[in-house]
Amino acid sequence: MRAARLIKMVLLLQSRPSMTAAQLAQELEVSERTVARDAQALSEAGVPVYAERGRAGGYRLVGGYRTRLTGLARHEAEALFLSGLPSALREMGLDDAASAARLKVSAALLPSLRDASASAAQRFHLDAPGWYQEPVTPELLPAVAEAVWDDRVVRARYRSAGAEGDVERELSPYGLVLKGGIWYLCARVQDTFRVYRIDRFSAVAVTAERFVRDEDFDLPGFWDAHSTQFARSILRTEVTVRVSPAGARRLAYTVDRAAAQEALERADPPGADGWSTVTLPVESLDIAYGQLLALGPELEVLEPAALRGRFSNAAERLRDLYR
Repeated sequence: MRAARLIKMVLLLQSRPSMTAAQLAQELEVSERTVARDAQALSEAGVPVYAERGRAGGYRLVGGYRTRLTGLARHEAEALFLSGLPSALREMGLDDAASAARLKVSAALLPSLRDASASAAQRFHLDAPGWYQEPVTPELLPAVAEAVWDDRVVRARYRSAGAEGDVERELSPYGLVLKGGIWYLCARVQDTFRVYRIDRFSAVAVTAERFVRDEDFDLPGFWDAHSTQFARSILRTEVTVRVSPAGARRLAYTVDRAAAQEALERADPPGADGWSTVTLPVESLDIAYGQLLALGPELEVLEPAALRGRFSNAAERLRDLYR
């Protein structure tokens, strides 16, 4: 914590002519006494922090002192902000740039802080893909990533789910999203933003033409809205079930979490036996069968009759197996 605070203090003083102890304390979320101790530590380490006393006093860097962080190239600086995602950097072809950026930052740090990156890497790691699946890097991901970083128009052939053959698109690639081990491209097509799975591109040609990025586009906000809308759009049918208290607690782990929570909130109060009757939106009866069967005797299907029949048949077969 202190190492990060010292770095932030130097950068704050580097960006302004001077700052009072109160201003630094507010920015760093510490006491003014801690600010004084940190300034002393920086001074002893060779950073020329000068304290001016008096009503108009404060702290400043002497002689136009600058850290060496400004030695970063643009692509290194951009990659540095993704340094906590080593697998993603590698798949996009940016691991060399990130490595160079980390070395430059380490060289600019105080000697006592230069093990900070190794210390953090030994304590935190992000493993993006889900369990029980082998992550596969789409072959065309580096080319798409290059276009995203450089704001270049791409001409691509894409295979839509369920479609026969590829379609050709001219895209303005705005951003990449890694979700559950699958890479997606958020791109503008004419005046509409759409989402494409990278592994469904059969060809990508990065052109020399640059597009003008809409500065109001918010990638996290767009993805959140899109994923919420997509999750709702595939829930095209409904089933009515009874769930035990244990089944109600586990329901959100077998079907869409938000849909399960909303269905439970809308349900009438549990009966005398503690069971609740719930009308649940699902993607299809086939998918619902596989999902809800996991709850075993903690769930009873009421409607539709066809799904109830399948559960009844499964129960008969299980009874025969365990007789």
